Amino acid sequence: MGQPRSERGLGIALVVAAAIAWSTAPFFTRLLPFDPWTILFWRGLFGGSLITVFLVLIQGRGALRQLAAPGRGGLLVASLSTIGMVSFIPALQMTKVMNVAVLIATQPFVAAALAWLWLDEAATWRTLIASLVAFAGVAITVGGVAAGADIGGVALSCLMVLAISAMTVVVRRHRETSMVAAAALSNFLGSLVSLPFAHDITHVSGHSLAILAMFGCLQVALGLTFYMLGSRLLPSGQASLIATLETPLMPFWVWVAFREVPAVHALIGGALVIGAVVADIAGDARKRERSEPASS
Repeated sequence: MGQPRSERGLGIALVVAAAIAWSTAPFFTRLLPFDPWTILFWRGLFGGSLITVFLVLIQGRGALRQLAAPGRGGLLVASLSTIGMVSFIPALQMTKVMNVAVLIATQPFVAAALAWLWLDEAATWRTLIASLVAFAGVAITVGGVAAGADIGGVALSCLMVLAISAMTVVVRRHRETSMVAAAALSNFLGSLVSLPFAHDITHVSGHSLAILAMFGCLQVALGLTFYMLGSRLLPSGQASLIATLETPLMPFWVWVAFREVPAVHALIGGALVIGAVVADIAGDARKRERSEPASS
């Protein structure tokens, strides 16, 4: 039997919400005058705490046992998520926001390839075509970047893409695992890893602490929780493709707050990416509408 339409729609809505939340990272990073490890420590602490509170409210104290014993799948998801998080903030500080954004847009290809190799999960022709269009948008944007520029930030962005793509496939593979608990654990692991390298951890003002709390709660806790819940309901390639909505939104928030106008080639590339995502979602909805009467 096919996947229920309501379940598929919920998965799409959750991943879209995750993309919007994730896209605010450059905005918060620009507001904080700290080293990346200090930001990662406090962001992970606030994000992990909020997710834990959410778990306890929904599931009771038994949720704490899921954090202490996440199982093989949960530990793998948390570890991959941690690698992605500790790569992301330094990348944003080492290179331009648009460079990070367009590299994130390659995630559907990586996730789809990993899902094909591991889960034998073939993407639909519609999603493949949409991915090619999104890739064209990435190529246009990257083509305007000076060769050899910001190599450290670009390398960290690539590591993040690989880690999050692998996490997407693992989430799909281990559906029985509490992925929300894994999201909380990954935040705490990120704080733990960052602690030895954080230079400004005790020099955070009350105002900065409030911004860090918003960063952890909105961008991390809500974004990661929405994505882990939503990606369980969608094919890995499609979940990653929808998440590329983050790509055009990241420089958008920076433009609104700091008046940094992206280059023309970046705007064209971002338009192709967002167009590919919208077309894929619309095509999936039409297909579901046609098949639903036949299956009832």
